[in-house]
Amino acid sequence: MKLTKFTHACVRLEKDGKVLVFDPGTFSETEQALAGADAVLITHEHPDHVDVDAVVAALEGRESLQLFAPAGVAEELRGKADGAANRIHAVAPGEEFDAAGFAIRSFGGQHALIHPLIPVVANVGYLVDSNVYHPGDSFAIPDGVEVRTLLVPIHAPWNKVGEVVDFVIGVRAPKAFPIHDALLNQSGLGLIEGQVTRIGAKYGTEYRHLSSGDTVEV
Repeated sequence: MKLTKFTHACVRLEKDGKVLVFDPGTFSETEQALAGADAVLITHEHPDHVDVDAVVAALEGRESLQLFAPAGVAEELRGKADGAANRIHAVAPGEEFDAAGFAIRSFGGQHALIHPLIPVVANVGYLVDSNVYHPGDSFAIPDGVEVRTLLVPIHAPWNKVGEVVDFVIGVRAPKAFPIHDALLNQSGLGLIEGQVTRIGAKYGTEYRHLSSGDTVEV
């Protein structure tokens, strides 16, 4: 698969002429990421993970586009894209399904805690082709599987450096790349990625920085 990183949490996968997009949010280059997409996976409802207007436009503009999301997100999008309602699918943790030729397994269930006064929303992590794992806004470690390529939420209002490192150690994927990094300046990004790189290597994970627009084979 070809993996392309966009700003923040949005990632595009391409395989055998098919395109799958994770979390095209408001911080990301959504029009570029969604161009020609065959399937979209949304982890949760926050705007930095789903740009509703852009996603609705994509659904209405491409009749073959399928979208998978937690039930609340799916319901909202069905209400805004009436003609695409039958192509919008609700996903819960513990499911397996096909999305445009990609084999998907779902994990997790809820967003990481930001603050006790901020409600916790549903969050689904996705493993694609027993290879690429996008956890959304959580550090849920998928059980019963081996992850080959881990997408790491480097920074967020809900995490700290030690938790990021422990997530990488816990998953033990051979390869890891950053997501959820739009709120960091270069100094902060360098500090966190330095720790992830150094400690992750001790447990067999090769961490590599990707900037927006960078592409790798996974």
